[in-house]
Amino acid sequence: TFLHETGSNNPLGIPSDCDKIPFHPYYSTKDILGFALLLILLASLALFSPNFLGDPENFTPANPLATPPHIKPEWYFLFAYAILRSIPNKLGGVLALAASVLVLFLIPLLHTSKLRSM
Repeated sequence: TFLHETGSNNPLGIPSDCDKIPFHPYYSTKDILGFALLLILLASLALFSPNFLGDPENFTPANPLATPPHIKPEWYFLFAYAILRSIPNKLGGVLALAASVLVLFLIPLLHTSKLRSM
């Protein structure tokens, strides 16, 4: 409460504007330099060592007559893969996958509360 009664002030009397620097020339240049450095690093990695970050499974020779049993999709497609694998009927699996995505779009419409809060 003391702060609200007396107010906030500068007890040293030093002007606070002397330590400020403008945003645009300094921080914009710093951000552009960091972005360029990251872009050069990524481009050099992609151009000079393209297989460095690759999956080791991609280097085994393919057998066109047999599908490997260890094939699985990336993590962001695992939900769709699980739905399609769990339903033996192909059309049923596709419909279940479409329904699972449709549910995500319909959930916000089910909210009927008048209060708008987190």
